[in-house]
Amino acid sequence: MTDVPHYWYADDPSVADLLQAVRRFRRADVDMRRRMSAGMSMNGTDMQALQFVMATEAAGGHAHPRDISAYLNISTASTTKLLDRLAASGHLERATHPTDRRSVVVTSTPHAHQQIRSRLQAMHQAMAAIAAAVPPEARPALRTFLDAMSDHLDSESGVEPLTPA
Repeated sequence: MTDVPHYWYADDPSVADLLQAVRRFRRADVDMRRRMSAGMSMNGTDMQALQFVMATEAAGGHAHPRDISAYLNISTASTTKLLDRLAASGHLERATHPTDRRSVVVTSTPHAHQQIRSRLQAMHQAMAAIAAAVPPEARPALRTFLDAMSDHLDSESGVEPLTPA
């Protein structure tokens, strides 16, 4: 390691500080999701699937098993087992697509919404209050920054493996 205080971003400490805050947020988000999943006796993948289905419904769409597989990057066999678990627990249901009788959609249940709201509502209200504290004139720039960072991270395809010394 070098004596440079910010390993990658020595030219501008304020950039390093901003990116360190992003990393801290990302770690906190991952840790929170792990704690919430464990607290609800769900594994992380099941929780992500439930969130995906609810978000798809909130956007006016229909979640299909293949969409869940793609979103989670898991096999169709793993998706079937996941959906079986969430159906058995009363959180998701499979149904025939309303306009394409050959297709299956996955829907969340009222039980799932009640369970999620009762456990996460206070956290989401606190997050909304923190976001509301950001000055309105700063929000567009912050949103642009976060969207650009997300787009960049989504575009990263990986790196070569490390080699032994």
